[in-house]
Amino acid sequence: MKESTPGKAIGYILAPIPTFLITPLLGRIVRHLAARHGGLFKRIGPHQKKIFMIDPVNLPFALLLRPDPNNLELICRRRRHISDYHARISGSFLKLLQMIDGSRDGDALFFSRDLTVEGDTEAVVALRNALDDIDGNLIEEIAGIAGEPGRIGLSALRRIGGSR
Repeated sequence: MKESTPGKAIGYILAPIPTFLITPLLGRIVRHLAARHGGLFKRIGPHQKKIFMIDPVNLPFALLLRPDPNNLELICRRRRHISDYHARISGSFLKLLQMIDGSRDGDALFFSRDLTVEGDTEAVVALRNALDDIDGNLIEEIAGIAGEPGRIGLSALRRIGGSR
C-alpha cells in the first residue's frame, strides 16, 4: 500500500492534535447519522455490539466504532492504546474516504490490496451493507455538519485524491 505525499501531509498536520479533541466531533457525527438514518445501525443486526477499528494507516490515530444504537460510539485513539476490536478495516485515509464517498469500489480496493480487512469479516460486510443502504452521499452529509469549512475541506480532499 503506497502512501501518497498528500496523505503523509495530512498525517503530519493531524499528528499534534490530541485525540480527546477529535472524539467529541466524531460522537456528534455518528449521533447525527443515527438520528437522520433511523435504522442504520439496527441493520447491522447481531454485530451491533462489536468494535470496528477503522484504521487510516497514514494518520497518527485510528477510529473505533461500536454501532450499538443503545451505546453508539465513534472514538479516536492512538494505535498504541488500541488492543481490543472485532474487525479492522485499514487503508490510506484518502482510499477510505473515496470508498465511503462512493468514488472507489470497496471490493476493488480490497482486491488491489489498497484496503485490508482483518478479523470478523461477516461483521464488516454487515457494516458495509448498512452504509450502502443510505440514500445520498454520506461524506457530503458529514462535511455539511461543519458547514462551509467542512464542504471546503471535503472539496480539497477530493482534489487531492483525484475524485469529483
